[in-house]
Amino acid sequence: MSTSGTGRVLLAVNAFHPQRWHDLVAAERDVVLEREPGIDPSITYAVVWKQKPNLLVGLPNLKVIFSVGAGVDHIMEDPTIPTDVPVVRVVAEDLTQHMVEYVVWRVLDHHRHGRQYREQQRLRTWRDVEQRNAGDVSVGIMGFGHLGRAAARALMPLGFRINGWSRSERRMDGVTSYAGDAGLVPFLNATDILLVLLPFTQTTKGIIDYKLLKELRRRNALGGAVLINAGRGRLQKEADILRALDDGTLKEASLDVFEIEPLPKTSPLWSHPKVFVTPHAAATSDPVHLVPVMLSQMAAYERDGTLENLVDREAGY
Repeated sequence: MSTSGTGRVLLAVNAFHPQRWHDLVAAERDVVLEREPGIDPSITYAVVWKQKPNLLVGLPNLKVIFSVGAGVDHIMEDPTIPTDVPVVRVVAEDLTQHMVEYVVWRVLDHHRHGRQYREQQRLRTWRDVEQRNAGDVSVGIMGFGHLGRAAARALMPLGFRINGWSRSERRMDGVTSYAGDAGLVPFLNATDILLVLLPFTQTTKGIIDYKLLKELRRRNALGGAVLINAGRGRLQKEADILRALDDGTLKEASLDVFEIEPLPKTSPLWSHPKVFVTPHAAATSDPVHLVPVMLSQMAAYERDGTLENLVDREAGY
């Protein structure tokens, strides 16, 4: 039952537990979980994740569409989404913190030879592995938006050298910045651990391919190049990643996202000795932390038309 807000909220969060989201949103707003086809002028906001096509058709008073995750490709690829309604990405400290924890965990695990030591434990082998300082290792962050900059701020105090690449130049103290097509190869050539945090667009689709991976620096303090993808699964070509792992172009990889999710049981990535798999769990969307952010945005919009973290429809993120 609505207690203060105006306008009903259509909640469609496939792949999540909708009741948790419903209970939190319903504390301040009237919530609609299902709607029949046709015209419904009562709905003002839509909170969505992997929504069904045509869900938002017939909502003449729809003011804002909220994505419950950092990604918005599920919205951008739906041709039935109204083009005149602003789309907002959820940016919350909790979501950012989870991603930063994942990034630091995976970078340190690769840096401190986690895979080798796990294999030695399995074989009951007692052998030290030469360890270089973090300052000898360059982490290249591909996608230098909010999450990329947060990852950089966490990794720099540990001593890693940080490179950042984005479509348009984004500078940050202590980070070597690269931008655009002209900056991509120099960025890769200076990178030992490639951390991918790009959004998915038609421009970035399949960008992590064999040709790109070949440009990473292999003669380095780690003994080879490393890939970490915590962005979107369709950024990568998994056949190319496997090829790079098998021929030594890549030393190892941590993958949290995949071309098809859930990752099919037949995928060779599950059993590849150089791959660490997590089930798209780097930064899960927790309604306890995200719903208040969206409710606050709704209140601000009704107060003075303010919206933060607006998606650029032309750019796709």
